Amino acid sequence: MRPAPGPGAGRSGIGGWQGRVVRLGSGVALALVAASPAPAQTCTPFGDPPAQLIESKAPTCTGGTLLGPWADPDGTPRWACLWRPRPSASRPRPLIVYLHPSLSGAKSAAAPRGANLVPFVDTAELSSDPGVRGFILLAPEGRDTTHHYPWPDEKGTGWDQWYRQFDPAGDVTVGGVRYPENVDAATIDHFIAAEVATGEVDTRRIFLMGWSNGASMAYEYALNRPEIAAIAVYSGGDPYQSASDPCSQVPVTGAPQSDEQVRVRHPGVPTYQVHNNCEIGGMCPNVLRLESQLRSFGAIADDTILNAAQRPVGQCRPACGTDPDGGTKSLLAATLGTRNHIRWPGDWTAAMLRFLAEHPQSTAPGTARLP
Repeated sequence: MRPAPGPGAGRSGIGGWQGRVVRLGSGVALALVAASPAPAQTCTPFGDPPAQLIESKAPTCTGGTLLGPWADPDGTPRWACLWRPRPSASRPRPLIVYLHPSLSGAKSAAAPRGANLVPFVDTAELSSDPGVRGFILLAPEGRDTTHHYPWPDEKGTGWDQWYRQFDPAGDVTVGGVRYPENVDAATIDHFIAAEVATGEVDTRRIFLMGWSNGASMAYEYALNRPEIAAIAVYSGGDPYQSASDPCSQVPVTGAPQSDEQVRVRHPGVPTYQVHNNCEIGGMCPNVLRLESQLRSFGAIADDTILNAAQRPVGQCRPACGTDPDGGTKSLLAATLGTRNHIRWPGDWTAAMLRFLAEHPQSTAPGTARLP
């Protein structure tokens, strides 16, 4: 196993300038400060070691149903929120799994200044069946853990995108060492499978949406789960390679040749990302690199890049950073980029849902795996 780069190895973290505090619609304040170099650590064949748990607590499910607790493979209690459409014809409905941003929670799926997906639950047209409107919305809750982000996001609620053992078979052994499955992936597995077991889910139309850290997690999960038909996310950086990650890896479709590579098992999953030309941490070119890698697998990797007025533009804004690893000392990225990042693009929610509607599975993949 390779040692992680230590201080002075060129990993500057996200940002590098102190930014003023701004507020996320779901009630989370966020500011950027200069990130201290990450301490050296031992990397694994699956990137960073599992995140350190701080606590796990139940979310608020405004207008929805609280699911859980369910004990994940570490024995940690886990929860999710569920919103169902109004009853209609007894036909299966599409399922959207929403993964929240870090420092937020499943409640942002329903927050007016969050992703606010709940108003679409009854009306969105995601099925080819004209008698079916709406979708089931499932929002698992992350855990409070350590993160590879700068303050104030170096720990808090979120998803462990840095430990990349997403094998759908569960635990694996490499070089005589057992590596457990990422417990956040196992948690998403469980709640999807439980909903599929009700018989109310159209298994050709299981989709993921996500925001920020949740968007990055959505990529990793979907790239390893053939049950997922497509994803549509907002403002999610490359979960495999970033300046703040001491154990970056390159995704590959075959057997990894070293610890610098990690295998993905569903490389053809269609993806769509809406993101900003000026992003937190100069992340725009980081997203473009990820999309280029996905296209090299033969996948659909569409995107829409927005300016500060949330109008589409053709490219990233160089003044906010040009490093594909996302490392930048741009004051503009720390201020304007942060403000852009923490507001959901409400005018583009319909386009994200339309992308999902256009990309069902060609055939039903079967019942999702129960842990």
